[in-house]
Amino acid sequence: MKKLTLFSLFLAAVVIILGAYTRLTDAGLGCPDWPGCYGNLTVPLSEEKVAQANAAYPERPVEAFKAWNEMIHRYFAGTLGLCVLAIAIIAVRQRHKGTPVKLPLLLLGLIIFQAALGMWTVTLNLLPVVVMGHLLGGFSVLSCLFILYLRLRHTADDAPENRDASFPHATHDSVIGDSPQSMGFQRNLKRFAFIGLGVLVTQIALGGWTSANYAALACTEMPVCESGWQERIDIAGAFSVPDADNYEFGAHDYGERVTMHIVHRFGAVVTFLYLLALGVSVLISRHVSQKQKYVGAFMLLALCTQVALGLSNIVFMLPLAVAVLHNAVAAVLLLSLLNLIFTVFLALENGPVTHTEKQRGFTITSDKSLHSASAYKTYEKPLHDPIHDPFTGSASSHILPKAPGGFHG
Repeated sequence: MKKLTLFSLFLAAVVIILGAYTRLTDAGLGCPDWPGCYGNLTVPLSEEKVAQANAAYPERPVEAFKAWNEMIHRYFAGTLGLCVLAIAIIAVRQRHKGTPVKLPLLLLGLIIFQAALGMWTVTLNLLPVVVMGHLLGGFSVLSCLFILYLRLRHTADDAPENRDASFPHATHDSVIGDSPQSMGFQRNLKRFAFIGLGVLVTQIALGGWTSANYAALACTEMPVCESGWQERIDIAGAFSVPDADNYEFGAHDYGERVTMHIVHRFGAVVTFLYLLALGVSVLISRHVSQKQKYVGAFMLLALCTQVALGLSNIVFMLPLAVAVLHNAVAAVLLLSLLNLIFTVFLALENGPVTHTEKQRGFTITSDKSLHSASAYKTYEKPLHDPIHDPFTGSASSHILPKAPGGFHG
């Protein structure tokens, strides 16, 4: 199941990239019906089929390039749906083994809703709310698959047969200090990381709204917009849905699109500053694990790359490759933040390790009976005073640590 989840994760990323490419090449209505294309399973190519398609949809004649963009996206999305269905079935059948069930079932529900949004995107002629919801739904599916994969990998590493080899490495990765300040920092980190997640998701939604309303090039000057932008601001109009028969190429006026673009820019500044502060605080703190530092560094790299791509979109007038990458890196940034949150949960679950373990290491001994019970003893020579045992109330020169099973990378 872990391999299938990993495959589905990569497939979901491909679907998001293909969706961005389809939207940016104005191919969202490349096939005016759903789920087929002009009543066919593939794009009509023969002269006879093209003539029939044009007769059936005279307002939208066949454009093979756009139609293929749309259908390839649908093929990959359909494959992803089958994979998620398989994951849900396997999870239900293996629930007695401790396999997560709620998350796979949630994923299945998300996929079904995503399919409905995909249909409404076509039947409602690119209604901006639906297009933005479809984008957020794709990011939600990707995020849930990533969390499921992290949980499955953690469960696999926590299995008794994997503990002998992975325990020293896991301890090195999960060291967060031996003081209450370390646990306090982790709790604060969890709180601020969740706030950062809300900020990032809001910014992704603003980007989706800007793109769905074709406002990406409403402002082409830095740092805010063309002169006179202050008089064009219309918040109420920018975040409303005007009546229209077709929303392709947008239905808002110029002032409303300028407002969307400017709000997205200001959102980018807020997101950048907040996630920058969060990432730097992780890198400079003494109360985080080495794993968390790696994740924080990667998040900062993704953040800076995303800002550079956003600026390139403005300076170079929305080149297709850069715009698609802007969507892809947004997904990478989201996953890196989710990974950081996951490491915080594991750190709080496992708790800090002792000072002696951090400085000197340890030797694990076990016999057959202990190994079958997944219990381990750590023998050390005391450096100073005996360690007080909080469970028995007595002093002892050795401790019995928690059974290993933290986050192992």
